[in-house]
Amino acid sequence: MRKRILIPLLLLSLMLTACSPRQKVLSGNTFALDTLIELKIYSYPNKYRDSLIQDAFDEIKSLENTLSMHIEGSDIDKLNKNAGIEPTTVSPLTYRVLNDSIYFSEKTGGLFDVTTGPLIDLWAINPPEGHYPSEQELAAVLPLIDYHKIKFLGENTIELEDKGMIVNLGAIAKGTIADEIKAYLLGRGVTSALINLGGNVLAVGAKLDGSSFVIGIQDPASTRGDYLLSIKINDETVVSSGDYERYFIYNGKMYHHILNPKTGFPAETNIKQVTIVTRNSQTADGLSTSVLLLGVHKGIQLIESLEGVDAILITKDHYIYFTEGLRDRYETQADLIKNYTITDNLADLKD
Repeated sequence: MRKRILIPLLLLSLMLTACSPRQKVLSGNTFALDTLIELKIYSYPNKYRDSLIQDAFDEIKSLENTLSMHIEGSDIDKLNKNAGIEPTTVSPLTYRVLNDSIYFSEKTGGLFDVTTGPLIDLWAINPPEGHYPSEQELAAVLPLIDYHKIKFLGENTIELEDKGMIVNLGAIAKGTIADEIKAYLLGRGVTSALINLGGNVLAVGAKLDGSSFVIGIQDPASTRGDYLLSIKINDETVVSSGDYERYFIYNGKMYHHILNPKTGFPAETNIKQVTIVTRNSQTADGLSTSVLLLGVHKGIQLIESLEGVDAILITKDHYIYFTEGLRDRYETQADLIKNYTITDNLADLKD
């Protein structure tokens, strides 16, 4: 669940709120979901002042304990252990997330597939280490990857048809959890906040003065985390995926963590980084991976077919493409943007 390529630019003018004339910003960070979690809450009922941050962190941990395949006893852990043996009853949330994942599988012709777990385990990418698989190893795991073999039996019961199947929600779960935490905060009267789950950024409302939050998008060519451009969001989410997030080098070639279940190898498209901007973080999470797997033209076709979804694509040959809804919502860093060509012509872009 690692996506660390968004940088919130929290240069906020904190104004007086209706809740309290001297209300302070609540902020905190913790480590969960295999990344750094940061919360900033700007407007909230004073009765929650002393507990709201920790309560939200506890909720994140509870959600992780449900959705992570790496935690013994989680829904996903139990589902994987029961693969090919018997159906598993899971929480309503897990049932919904798995059901929702089918949408991305169908939109990508199976390139997005939460049953890619055996392939992810085989490559074992844990920078700077990884395993380059043999043909025999790939032949053993690829038949286990097929989202059609997830059977939804009703009453929160799911069956994985084949023994050895492994569900991994790494491409969608952080978005799900971000949405759940936003709902949690809204339920406690929060009207302005910024949730950052290691790069999955979700805004609750706007700044206290009514203006938008500003989110920085990392330069994919920078090793220092410099932001290349920034965009304004209001009650929206920003999620990015890139081929440089997690990778290892084998025989002089980079192999990244976004794997194509058809070939068994990392996706070979011309996309270096894709950023999705929309209102639902689970949607943004799933689409960021889906677009990178699809490539430039099919990825843009998918985004433009969806209402209320926009994207920024940065290609390996240093082009930047904005879908129409973002073309007046960004600013660039002059010293870095000179290395790129901004275009609104898809014909300029290779797949």
